[in-house]
Amino acid sequence: MIRPALLVVVGVLLASASGNGQESSPFHRVDAQSPAGLRELFHYEGAAMPLVSAHRGGALTGYPENCIATFEHTLRHAFSILEIDLQATQDGQLVLHHDPTLNRTTTGTGRLADRTWKELQELRLKDKDGNVTEYRIPTLDEALQWARGKTIVILDKKDVPVEVCVRKIQEHHAQSYAMIMAYSFQDLQTCHKLDPEIMLEVMIGNAERFRGFDQCGVPWNRVVAFVGHEPPADKPLLESIHARGACCLAGTSRNLDRQLRNAGDDARHALEREYRLRLESGVDLIEADLPIQVAKLLYDPPVIPPSKARFFLMPTGG
Repeated sequence: MIRPALLVVVGVLLASASGNGQESSPFHRVDAQSPAGLRELFHYEGAAMPLVSAHRGGALTGYPENCIATFEHTLRHAFSILEIDLQATQDGQLVLHHDPTLNRTTTGTGRLADRTWKELQELRLKDKDGNVTEYRIPTLDEALQWARGKTIVILDKKDVPVEVCVRKIQEHHAQSYAMIMAYSFQDLQTCHKLDPEIMLEVMIGNAERFRGFDQCGVPWNRVVAFVGHEPPADKPLLESIHARGACCLAGTSRNLDRQLRNAGDDARHALEREYRLRLESGVDLIEADLPIQVAKLLYDPPVIPPSKARFFLMPTGG
């Protein structure tokens, strides 16, 4: 029988070995290497991956949401994929921004869609406490260029048409590291018809949605299933998703993360148990506002399944 401690060592060594010949990097890198590799990375095998999803990139004091500097800070500390938000400017530039208005997270005001890209470049991003930083709103082009070989990005397209997202992924040949969040089965089907290599995040929080997806014609190996923000109450649903070979993703930004943000040692210990209960109930990936803190609670040190080790590269040389 292989001891758990040995599995940790083996996983980390395999991950480091898979980076031979790669340039040194200070990041915990997740590199699927190809569209087929991305499908394999998210194929359910029963072994947990030391991987969190950073909601809006993992904003902290000094690091605004949907900001490349914030993405880099997250990856320096944890293996993470990144959930990012899209908005379109008046002149059609796709940028990373959550709200339809500029007030909360930038030095600007009003609707983002009423401003040109040139006008947005004059603004600065604010962090979660409202402090103005040196950082600007990035374009999706910049984010896709940056993410290659470092991580997986999930595009929450907001009101951007799915066809536009597909074209942008194709333009960057990013099918191995960029996914689209689809809210409707129509968007799922449109994306898959336009480019069957692109993976998607799909909302499957109940049996009705499971049946609907099962009948929509998109293969299960093209999706990660988002099962909700509350503790899973329908364990058979998660078991059915796993039986199709897909991973289950759940969010903690609306509950546990809010408690964790200011938790003391005693409360942190209790919260760790709550996060672990999510995993024990069948959740494979947690989407969190606090990806670094959650990774330290759950995956320190990271246990990398040998079958997935070539996709994980430990920080080197920096």
